Amino acid sequence: MKLSQQSQSIIELAIKNALSKYACDCEQSIVTDIHIQPNSNSGELVIFDDEDKELACATIEEWMTYDGDDFNDQVEKILRTILCRLKEKGSFENLTILSPYSFVLVDEDKETLAELLLIDDDTLIVNSELLAGLDQELDAFLKELLED
Repeated sequence: MKLSQQSQSIIELAIKNALSKYACDCEQSIVTDIHIQPNSNSGELVIFDDEDKELACATIEEWMTYDGDDFNDQVEKILRTILCRLKEKGSFENLTILSPYSFVLVDEDKETLAELLLIDDDTLIVNSELLAGLDQELDAFLKELLED
């Protein structure tokens, strides 16, 4: 699925609007997850907190016309890219959310489909693409060590 720049901007704005709820000088909030729930039928993107309080909502018209069986996989890639871009821009700095917290993709039943991004000063989550082939490399390294 290829989204237009306008749709990507709508998603980015919705995420920023959700985060603006945590940008005041108030006391720090304990939020472990920010849930992102896309809906392919209505095109709706809902962002809510741990207590199911809606933080932001937007409509992505291109999602309504998508007819593939891999909607959640495609949306996961798009959301992960947008979240990483926002992180690089510093959008998650100076929020009143205690670290660590995650952005999580959820389905209509609010079941977790994927962790999109973990925000933590001390921890780095690596994805499966980064870990591909690591087992073989470690096995070869261990075999080389044991042969010497």
